[in-house]
Amino acid sequence: MVEHDDILSDAEREALAGVTAPMAPKPVVLVVDDNKVNSEALSLYLKSRGIECMQADGAQEAMFKLHYEPRISLMITDLRMQPEDGLELIRQIRETERAALSIIVVSGDTDVKEAVDVMHLGVVDFLLKPVDLGKLLQLVKKELKLE
Repeated sequence: MVEHDDILSDAEREALAGVTAPMAPKPVVLVVDDNKVNSEALSLYLKSRGIECMQADGAQEAMFKLHYEPRISLMITDLRMQPEDGLELIRQIRETERAALSIIVVSGDTDVKEAVDVMHLGVVDFLLKPVDLGKLLQLVKKELKLE
């Protein structure tokens, strides 16, 4: 009996896989900050670099979007937000089905203890404001596997 695996060459198999495989959905970065100007500026910067973004104006909206938008692959969040801070948001996420989400923290003011607490929650990095946009872009591309 003839093996059916031998019908196509490797090149034909590869070409066919490209035609029949569904396109992977483009990953989305969720930018969370209760300061609309900051989140808008960061989102516009990332979008200008070809990275799809959405925004949340705080922890509650971020949790809602994480629940309903499976394409969110990375979250960039501020720590100082009202009524719920970014540290509590990260803790909540780590207790959900999205626990493995890549998270980058940006903060204008923090202390060493808070920075250590954040890093213990498994974030990708902690950047101080004003954010080094080059470094942030490099981190985002690495996490989204765009490099």
